[in-house]
Amino acid sequence: MDFIKKNWKGMLACLCIAVPSWLLGKKFPIIGGPVIAIIAGMVITLMIKDKSALESGIKYTSKKILQYAVVLLGFGLNLEVIFKTGRQSLPIIISTITTSLVIAYVLHRVMHIPGKISTLVGVGSSICGGSAIAATAPVIDADDEEVAQAISVIFFFNVLAAILFPTLGAFLGFSQNSGEAFGIFAGTAINDTSSVTAAASTWDSMYALGNATLDKAVTVKLTRTLAIIPITLFLAFIRTRNEEKYDRAQGQSVSFKDIFPFFILYFMAASILTTIALKAGVPMSFFQPIKELSKFFIVLAMAAIGLNTNLVKLIKTGGKPIFMGACCWAGITAVSLVLQSVLGIW
Repeated sequence: MDFIKKNWKGMLACLCIAVPSWLLGKKFPIIGGPVIAIIAGMVITLMIKDKSALESGIKYTSKKILQYAVVLLGFGLNLEVIFKTGRQSLPIIISTITTSLVIAYVLHRVMHIPGKISTLVGVGSSICGGSAIAATAPVIDADDEEVAQAISVIFFFNVLAAILFPTLGAFLGFSQNSGEAFGIFAGTAINDTSSVTAAASTWDSMYALGNATLDKAVTVKLTRTLAIIPITLFLAFIRTRNEEKYDRAQGQSVSFKDIFPFFILYFMAASILTTIALKAGVPMSFFQPIKELSKFFIVLAMAAIGLNTNLVKLIKTGGKPIFMGACCWAGITAVSLVLQSVLGIW
């Protein structure tokens, strides 16, 4: 009862933003519910004079619900299919992820961009956009404004990619008889699923390829999603080690349980469970409601993050992260194209 009494007002506020954002996201998938929710939250919070009664529920939603969303994401991954059909694109995926993370680290050092924002932009650009940011934020203990800034940067370049990449693919001479080359390009160089889907579907429509490009792009995209696991575990190890050193220096006791993000292990368990169940004959449609719940939880958490974000401050400090996002995006695109050419895919 104490939990409900303490959190219900803030969680209800988030829910009131999340539901219409979720529905609008269905109508405008290239923008998506999470972006709509975070923008709505940032605008609405400007109108609220006293958020003290809402703070506890907002904090719970932005932290815990976000972690639950990541765990449920695991129920959308069939590891067997990914390992079978995603192997061809694996060298490109590893190279693009490495490129993005290196660019983010270098710019973080050279331009003095805050470390947590740099990590979120680098991971979001290289893996799977909002989902990767959602998984990484609790691991590095990023605050809501840092998450909002990273999501905003990723969204901007997602929209650009969805609009420009089909034209770029035609200009570069990708095969118009097969969706393989452009599917791999979209799956490795665009980070958010909605934008990957939009670009690949456009290519299919342009050259009457049915769903060939879309199927390839989504498979490659799901393969990239698995990179969440090693990267977040590595970041968790770094944070755990640093906090243990700090706590010992302060003469405080260290609780590994309080530091380590066990929700990533639950995400892995969900992926393995899904793969075993599908192998045993359970249809993928069985997991569809769980996948949808995961997506809604992300929208709900983004509404909470928006309510905790200072829009004016976000605009004033957004220049450097946007430049970083542009550099990561350009680097990923270039590496994807070069490796596809080297591997003879186009």
